[in-house]
Amino acid sequence: MVTADIMEKTQGSVPERTRKVPATFERNETVRVEAFSDGVFAIAITLLVLGINVPKVRELGAGGSLGATLIKQWPHYLAFVTSFITIFAKWVNHHRIFSFIQRTDHPFLYWNGVLLLLITFMPFPTALLAEYLLHPEAGVAGAVFAGTYAAIAFAFKGLWHHASKNGRLLAENVDDREIRQITRQYRYGPLLYLAAFVLSFVSVGLSVGMCLCLAVFFAVKGWPMMRPVLHVFPIFPRKRKP
Repeated sequence: MVTADIMEKTQGSVPERTRKVPATFERNETVRVEAFSDGVFAIAITLLVLGINVPKVRELGAGGSLGATLIKQWPHYLAFVTSFITIFAKWVNHHRIFSFIQRTDHPFLYWNGVLLLLITFMPFPTALLAEYLLHPEAGVAGAVFAGTYAAIAFAFKGLWHHASKNGRLLAENVDDREIRQITRQYRYGPLLYLAAFVLSFVSVGLSVGMCLCLAVFFAVKGWPMMRPVLHVFPIFPRKRKP
């Protein structure tokens, strides 16, 4: 009885911070972070449309054509569609990452905050590019646009590196092949976006097109060219070791 009392008192004196957090609590925390992030993505993607102005009647002038005025705004439509597809693709990427994450910690929250900061900034370079696409200063606008994409790519890389290093925040029994694919994606993605940034000083059109293609490509679940090979030659273990 004395021994049992001592053990009970010892267990009761264990500091709160050393007790294991239940898995359900950890998952609830990641759900909160993802829900908050989804809201930020939704707001950022909605604000893009504010860059498209409704032509005023006085802007048409005498005998002016509304149709012709709307057509002249094609750079704004192009920038809107490009950024909408890009932010949507990055949301898909963000959702995919969270499908593997079981826990969070303070550095992870800060990395996610940096990523969301850059996502909310996206409407500005979008409007800037639309306004100066046909202007002699289009190169500067294109550089700001592509540079923002590159910064977002580095934020994604930092977020994933922190979460996946030694399986720090990952769920148990996740597919090793999926983890390798995502890690490879974030290894080369920032470098390719930097190439698009450099290309903006040569051709704004090619730079914007490259940013769009990269965003869509990386949003695809896994590397398309690797999927068939992995199915035919399953050389990697399917599950992570507990």
